[in-house]
Amino acid sequence: MVKLVESGLERMIFMSRWLQAPLYVGLIIAQVAYTWKFGVELWHVVSHTNTLDGKHFLSGVLELIDFVMVANLIIMVVIGGYATFVSKLDLDDHDDRPDWLEHIDPGSIKVKLAGSLIGISSIHLLQAFIQLGSTDANGQPITSTDLQLTQIGWQIVLHLVFLISTVMLALTEMIMHRRYRPDEGPHAAKTSLPAGQAH
Repeated sequence: MVKLVESGLERMIFMSRWLQAPLYVGLIIAQVAYTWKFGVELWHVVSHTNTLDGKHFLSGVLELIDFVMVANLIIMVVIGGYATFVSKLDLDDHDDRPDWLEHIDPGSIKVKLAGSLIGISSIHLLQAFIQLGSTDANGQPITSTDLQLTQIGWQIVLHLVFLISTVMLALTEMIMHRRYRPDEGPHAAKTSLPAGQAH
C-alpha cells in the first residue's frame, strides 16, 4: 500500500512538469505580439527614411536590433526550457535543428541567456550615447545633459553587473563540466580496469 502511494505521488510530481507547457505557449503568443511591434517599428523607420537624420535613423535601426535580440532570447527560453524541463524534442533527424540544442542543459541555458542580456544592454547603452544632447523640433534639449549622463552611468553599472555575472556563470559551468565529465570521473576509472584487476 505504501509503495503504491509512493509510486502514485512520484508519478504526479513527474507529470507536474507539464504545468510549465502553458507558460511556454504564453511566451510564443508574446512572440507573435512582439513580431507585430517589430513590424510597426520597421514601418516607422522605413517611412521616415528621408526625414530622419543620421543619428535618429541609427537609433531606429538599433531599436530594430534590440527587437531581434529580445526575440532570440524568447526563443531560447521557450525551446531550451521546454527541452530541459518538460519533454525531449524529437528533432534529431530534422534538417533545421539548431546547433545549440546539441549541448543544452540548465547551466548552458543560463550562460546563453546572460550573454543575450549583455547584448541587449549594449544596444540600450549605445542608444543612450547616441541620444545624448538630442533636441526636439524647436531645438530644445529633450532631457537635461546631467540627467542623461546620470542615466548612462547607471546603465554602465548595470552592464558591468551583467558582464561579471556572465563571466562567473561561464566559469562555474566550465568547472562543473570538467569536474563531472563522464570519461574522467571516478566511476569511469573503475570501469576502465580489466576484469581481472577489478576489486
